[in-house]
Amino acid sequence: MSNTKGRVLVVDDDAELRTLLQRYLSGNGYDVRVAPDTRGLDRLLSRERFDLMVLDLMMPGEDGLSACRRLRADGEDIPIVILTAKGDPVDRIIGIEMGADDYLAKPFEPRELVARIGAILKRISHIGPRVSGDTLMRFGPYRLNIEAMSLTRDEKMIALSSREFALLAVLASHWGRPVSRARIIDHAFGRDAEVTDRAVDVQVTRLRKSMGEDPARPAWIKTVWGVGYMLAKDWEA
Repeated sequence: MSNTKGRVLVVDDDAELRTLLQRYLSGNGYDVRVAPDTRGLDRLLSRERFDLMVLDLMMPGEDGLSACRRLRADGEDIPIVILTAKGDPVDRIIGIEMGADDYLAKPFEPRELVARIGAILKRISHIGPRVSGDTLMRFGPYRLNIEAMSLTRDEKMIALSSREFALLAVLASHWGRPVSRARIIDHAFGRDAEVTDRAVDVQVTRLRKSMGEDPARPAWIKTVWGVGYMLAKDWEA
């Protein structure tokens, strides 16, 4: 497995397309597994680790958008490329809002899918938050030091409460990926904490204010409707 470019899960009810993509992606250096529906998707995800998922939009039973939304709400952060026969740009917008990383309309050239997959995996590997000793993360004018529990903007210290810092650390550790409120509660406040979704929203508002974010148009801590929040992926080069 270590000699492959990555492990890809293809979920599509079209048997012919599944076979084509499995052969083509395998021929381009990926280790590929396939599933005909989201039940198969869930079984494979429960047993194996994947680097990326290719997910069909229109499938019998649970469709791709519903599955994407459910996975993100459960805290699953695997990159997802949605495939659809629909050409309406609204579908693309909805897919991205549900937590998809990219969108490809059928019919498409398999080599275009390979290019999209390669670009996503490269971005995740090389354009994420820059980390020094697993403690320092840099985004825009901000410097987040996990070990020192400090945040600076343009070299000026920002005072954060312990909960604000814990929240930011969780979002930073899931760069560019939506984090559900349930996962925020588990990782930032503890599984046994008596914290409601509304309390998470309030904490996000406070964190944005502490960071100097415009509450009407936050640049960094984005709301992902129906899912939760994420730290934007526009990291400095």
